Amino acid sequence: MTTSNEVLIFDTTLRDGEQSPGATMTHNEKLEIAELLDEMGVDIIEAGFPIASEGDFQAVSEIAKLSKSATICGLSRANYKDIDRCWEAVKHARSPRIHTFIGTSPLHRAIPNLTMDEMAERIHDTVTHARNLCDNVQWSPMDATRTEWDYLCRVVEIAIKAGATTINIPDTVGYTAPVESADLIRRLITNVPGADDVIFATHCHNDLGMATANSLAAVEGGARQIECTINGLGERAGNTALEEVVMALKVRNDIMPYTTKIDTRKIINISRRVATVSGFAVQYNKAIVGKNAFAHESGIHQDGMLKNRETFEVMKPEDVGLAGTSLPLGKHSGRAALRAKLAELGFDLADNQLNDIFVRFKDLADRKKEVFDDDLMALVYQNDSAEDRLKLKSLRVVCGTQGPQTADMVMEIDGADVETSATGDGPVDATFNAVKALFPHGARLQLYQVSAVTEGTDAQATVSVRMEEDGRIATGQSADTDTVVASAKAYINALNRLLVRREQSEPGYDVKGVSYKDT
Repeated sequence: MTTSNEVLIFDTTLRDGEQSPGATMTHNEKLEIAELLDEMGVDIIEAGFPIASEGDFQAVSEIAKLSKSATICGLSRANYKDIDRCWEAVKHARSPRIHTFIGTSPLHRAIPNLTMDEMAERIHDTVTHARNLCDNVQWSPMDATRTEWDYLCRVVEIAIKAGATTINIPDTVGYTAPVESADLIRRLITNVPGADDVIFATHCHNDLGMATANSLAAVEGGARQIECTINGLGERAGNTALEEVVMALKVRNDIMPYTTKIDTRKIINISRRVATVSGFAVQYNKAIVGKNAFAHESGIHQDGMLKNRETFEVMKPEDVGLAGTSLPLGKHSGRAALRAKLAELGFDLADNQLNDIFVRFKDLADRKKEVFDDDLMALVYQNDSAEDRLKLKSLRVVCGTQGPQTADMVMEIDGADVETSATGDGPVDATFNAVKALFPHGARLQLYQVSAVTEGTDAQATVSVRMEEDGRIATGQSADTDTVVASAKAYINALNRLLVRREQSEPGYDVKGVSYKDT
């Protein structure tokens, strides 16, 4: 149980967030994000859907073993095979949890073709089975906000009697509004027998842009667990953003007197890391973590900020992990200064990591007048790997005002250097054609996105690429002061990830097309 004013933070970035098309993360990236969530103070980490694939099972299992503080949760449908597989994945955690669900609205009941009574029986049997395996069981009536009131009360009561310790009420399609969200939780707590003995949770989607408001309203109604994701990542329009609800509760504690265990100073770091590994860039005007969240360009705003920053800021940038001022480093800066700056930004690096970043920092400093905080974070998150089969060795692009552009490229493929010259409709197209000529493949480019890390003509460009091959999706990202070079590295990085997924692909369930039928 939890105290009356403590709100548990349940992060599902690694499960619901990863279900965003193109947001699939590698095994090591999942472990890294889980570690950051644990360090930040997240109470429950939903690490994945263990039955979905062997890869998902292995990731959940290893996260469970490595977790230091957080409860580790796995998702399962309402059948014994799913639940057993989930338990096998989470059972080694310091604090394991099984989360089982079934769709209870009329639309969702039609999918497995169950009557109300048949579904009620299944809920009883599967929650009982889960509770016999694990003392910590969460149950969710998917599409709860469109489920008939009497039936919702009935199945919630059944789940509680069967042993569920947390009842999650999902707004699966982002349909509800704040006044309804609060009222639904309040009425369930008031009307369902045994409701006082469990924790009620809220899980909101952002289809109508109300996920954060609906989650906070649910807390007002009595919910004491918020399900959310970093950057609001998730299917369709996304989920409730962790950073938004946590900072709303912190800043407006005067009217929402609730607490969380989140170390908010770690928000920016994990936000940018999730953006990097998922390939989903954070929009500039995104609340809390957007690039413009603490930027002021209007003359009136700037004047007010110079006199008293509280005139136009309701929270301090330091509260979410941003440095109060961005003090640039230059080409004369040494390792000690770099280490100190990285520590200030939240990175505790081993000597070999620092050495690698220092080499790239010096190279960047030779090309830029000043290296800013955002430049350093881009260097830290460069995702080139010594184990990559494909590596860019050199690139020369010739551009003219007429005719096709030409790219002369040297790549290392499985340790051997190969080279070619290719043309295209523009420098990036020519570069991608050169990669394809050297390493023929059938992957389709789904997304190509460029954003500047900092301002100025010498700014690093961060390029994100998303590629698809035979249903497998991978993202690549790279930063460089040369946009074409960054594009080539991002493209090659995505190909390397596709190669890993091709080699590691296993037969099994696809979490994005999971069936409701028993297997």
